[in-house]
Amino acid sequence: MMLKYYPDTDSLYIDLSGKPSAESREVSEGIVLDYDAQGNLAGIDIDNASKKVQLKELTLSQLPSSVRTVAA
Repeated sequence: MMLKYYPDTDSLYIDLSGKPSAESREVSEGIVLDYDAQGNLAGIDIDNASKKVQLKELTLSQLPSSVRTVAA
Protein backbone atom coordinates (compact mmCIF):
# COMPACT_ATOMS: atom_id res chain seq x y z
CA MET A 1 0.00 0.00 0.00
CA MET A 2 1.24 3.47 -0.80
CA LEU A 3 -0.10 6.91 0.07
CA LYS A 4 0.78 9.74 -2.29
CA TYR A 5 -0.16 13.37 -1.77
CA TYR A 6 -0.23 15.81 -4.70
CA PRO A 7 0.02 19.35 -3.25
CA ASP A 8 -0.62 21.08 -6.59
CA THR A 9 -4.11 19.55 -6.74
CA ASP A 10 -4.56 18.91 -2.98
CA SER A 11 -5.39 15.28 -3.64
CA LEU A 12 -4.41 12.12 -1.80
CA TYR A 13 -4.23 8.78 -3.55
CA ILE A 14 -4.17 5.60 -1.48
CA ASP A 15 -2.87 2.81 -3.71
CA LEU A 16 -4.04 -0.42 -2.11
CA SER A 17 -2.75 -3.03 -4.54
CA GLY A 18 -0.46 -1.59 -7.18
CA LYS A 19 -2.83 -2.94 -9.84
CA PRO A 20 -4.19 -0.63 -12.55
CA SER A 21 -7.69 0.74 -12.24
CA ALA A 22 -10.31 -0.68 -14.59
CA GLU A 23 -13.32 1.14 -13.12
CA SER A 24 -13.87 4.15 -10.88
CA ARG A 25 -16.89 5.15 -8.80
CA GLU A 26 -17.43 8.44 -7.00
CA VAL A 27 -19.01 7.45 -3.68
CA SER A 28 -19.32 10.98 -2.30
CA GLU A 29 -18.22 14.41 -3.45
CA GLY A 30 -14.50 14.20 -4.21
CA ILE A 31 -14.08 10.59 -3.04
CA VAL A 32 -13.43 8.10 -5.84
CA LEU A 33 -12.93 4.37 -5.41
CA ASP A 34 -10.87 2.60 -8.07
CA TYR A 35 -11.42 -1.08 -8.83
CA ASP A 36 -9.15 -3.48 -10.72
CA ALA A 37 -10.28 -5.76 -13.57
CA GLN A 38 -11.41 -8.42 -11.06
CA GLY A 39 -13.61 -5.94 -9.19
CA ASN A 40 -11.30 -5.64 -6.17
CA LEU A 41 -10.72 -2.24 -4.56
CA ALA A 42 -7.39 -0.99 -5.93
CA GLY A 43 -7.24 2.60 -4.70
CA ILE A 44 -8.95 5.58 -3.14
CA ASP A 45 -8.65 9.10 -4.55
CA ILE A 46 -9.52 12.00 -2.23
CA ASP A 47 -9.88 15.48 -3.76
CA ASN A 48 -9.42 18.52 -1.48
CA ALA A 49 -7.66 16.14 0.88
CA SER A 50 -6.42 18.82 3.29
CA LYS A 51 -10.05 19.65 4.08
CA LYS A 52 -11.16 16.02 4.50
CA VAL A 53 -8.21 14.15 6.02
CA GLN A 54 -5.67 14.88 8.76
CA LEU A 55 -2.49 15.07 6.66
CA LYS A 56 -0.10 16.30 9.36
CA GLU A 57 0.34 12.95 11.10
CA LEU A 58 0.18 9.32 10.04
CA THR A 59 0.00 6.63 12.73
CA LEU A 60 0.53 2.99 11.85
CA SER A 61 -0.35 0.36 14.40
CA GLN A 62 0.45 -3.35 14.45
CA LEU A 63 1.07 -3.74 10.73
CA PRO A 64 2.44 -7.17 9.80
CA SER A 65 5.07 -5.68 7.47
CA SER A 66 7.86 -3.14 7.19
CA VAL A 67 7.33 0.57 6.70
CA ARG A 68 9.36 2.54 4.15
CA THR A 69 9.45 6.32 4.08
CA VAL A 70 10.22 8.20 0.90
CA ALA A 71 11.03 11.89 1.24
CA ALA A 72 9.19 14.27 -1.06
